[in-house]
Amino acid sequence: MDKNQMQDFIAKRVAQELNDGDLVNLGIGLPTRVANFVPEGIDVTFQSENGFVGLGPAPEGDDITMRIVNAGGAPSSILPGGMFFDSCTSFGIIRGGHLDITVLGALEVDEKGTLANYMIPGKMVPGMGGAMDLVSGAKKVIVAMEHTQKGNPKILPEVRLPITGVEVVDMIVTEMGVMEITEEGIVLTEINPEFTVEQVQEATSAKLIIADDLKEMV
Repeated sequence: MDKNQMQDFIAKRVAQELNDGDLVNLGIGLPTRVANFVPEGIDVTFQSENGFVGLGPAPEGDDITMRIVNAGGAPSSILPGGMFFDSCTSFGIIRGGHLDITVLGALEVDEKGTLANYMIPGKMVPGMGGAMDLVSGAKKVIVAMEHTQKGNPKILPEVRLPITGVEVVDMIVTEMGVMEITEEGIVLTEINPEFTVEQVQEATSAKLIIADDLKEMV
């Protein structure tokens, strides 16, 4: 898979975690693609932290307008029934515990579910955005990311970068597999059939627990 196919593969798998009636926040980058793969028959409302609910699939062609953008500044669509509001209302939704799921990227996740998704302050990279609020306020936190960064593991025994949230991640979805954070550690529950368990472990610094009923990731 090329990078675009890989990100779509991850987003499509994350979309399988959505339940009818959920209110879901999608972080910038890869997570925004989840809106393109909502399973048929599932009615989900997506929230964008820059101030609207009703986020729809990425627009194409003549439908693209820069008047409607997601939290990452990329063109977005809004579905019938959607609405716009200010940041106070947006973060009231987040901090008030109204989100069923938040999907966001990560630079590092450790075996206890501690998340680091921004770099050292002062560097020329994006800051934390609303991530600290999101991982604290959402009922379920899903990390959607590529498994490694330039070949370096992103799933570690302990995070090294500034911490976004302590023991907040419930699930990690990468191009290699699906992992759940448990009290015992990280459990590999699904694996991309293009990889072996040994390859997934080799790309992961943290020790993986292999589920007895390990399934194929589709």
